Order: sequence, then structure tokens, then C-alpha cells
Amino acid sequence: MPPAEDNKRLLIVGASRGLGYAMAEEFLRLGWRVVGTVRAGPRTKLHDLADSSDGRIEIETVDINAPDQVSALRAALAGRTFDMLFINAGVTNNPQETIAEVTTEEFARVMTTNSLSPMRAVEALQDLVPPTGLIGVMSSGQGSVANNTVGMREVYRASKAALNMFMRSFAARHADDPRAFVLMAPGWVKTDMGGPEARLTIEESVPSLVRTLLAAQGQPGLRYLDYLGRPVPW
Repeated sequence: MPPAEDNKRLLIVGASRGLGYAMAEEFLRLGWRVVGTVRAGPRTKLHDLADSSDGRIEIETVDINAPDQVSALRAALAGRTFDMLFINAGVTNNPQETIAEVTTEEFARVMTTNSLSPMRAVEALQDLVPPTGLIGVMSSGQGSVANNTVGMREVYRASKAALNMFMRSFAARHADDPRAFVLMAPGWVKTDMGGPEARLTIEESVPSLVRTLLAAQGQPGLRYLDYLGRPVPW
């Protein structure tokens, strides 16, 4: 018997590795059909997963820092609908680097990739999600202004706080929208970006993260949640 979620469809932007790949794998395990994006380049783990998915995973190519590629992705998906759109994108910089030390170029790189480009992708792709759907974006607990009591990772924190503010503005502009909006804080996870000293493994974070997203379906408005479904202070 096919899984209960057999007719559900996810579009996840940024699924070649790390948390994005693990999310694609978990949704596939739950019976969803997945369109995952990768950047142009070598073969990825997502390609291997797609080969063994019996056609349930499709791969599109996009670099969300290239607006023309985002527009091309939207055109390629014309006429399709997705129960969930999730934008997973993020880079970091030297965690010791303060705002007084960061170069303008490095500041722009982190802010563009972590806040501007994800929101451009939301704006471009959001009409693929029906009124019953969910739009999620990968944020971070470090984007919480209230919780910043130790400093460190100043530019990264600022980029995720900016992402949170942009998503709040998006939600305010769509105040009557019945869709669910989620900013997700996945926890500090052992990935290429999180590093080997991170507190959580992917196996500890992602299944709970996915359950949290599934539970948020059908709840209009914006929520800033951690992977266990707990609200994160703004």
C-alpha cells in the first residue's frame, strides 16, 4: 500500500547536500514527491537519491543568487503546484569576524545569499503553492535578536535576522493569505557549514524538523520555530 502522503509534492530549493538533502530524503521516505534544486556542477548525492527513487525525485538546476536562473526555474515549473515550498540557502563567514572587521564584499556575499536571494526565490515561486500549502525558509536560532547574549557570528546573525524581517514583511503583505509560513531554526547541526563540533546530528534534527513543518500545515500566518516545533523569540 502506498504511503498516506503519496500525492503530496515538495519543491525544495537547495537540496544537493546537508540539511536540504536530508530533508528531501526524509520527505521521500514519507511518500512525498520531491523536486529538488542543485547548482550547476558535479553530480551530487541528490542525483544518486533520484536514481533510486522510482521517479519520485526530480532535479532542477538553479543558483538563487542569479535572478535570471530563478526566473528560468519558475518558467520550467509553470502549471505545476506544490503542497510545500521550502527555501534552503545559507553561507557563513569567519565566526570571529566583527562588523568592524568584515569587508564590504564579504558582508554583501553573506547578506545576499542568506537574506536577499531566499526572499527573491519566495517571491518568484510562491504562486506555485495553493491556498492549502506551506512556504518555509531555513532561518537559524542565531537570527533571534532577543537570544543574542553572547555575540559571535555577527554577520551571519545579522543576515538571518534580516531574513526574518523580510519574511515578516512578506507575511504582512499577505495578511489574508490562508497559507502557512514558517521560518525554521534547525539547531546547530553537524554539516559542512555547521562544523564537526555542532550539537546535533542530521539524524537528530531533520526528522523532527520535517514533523514540525508537517504539523504547521493548515495554520495560516507566520511562525518562527525550532526543529522541535518550539517558538523562537524574535
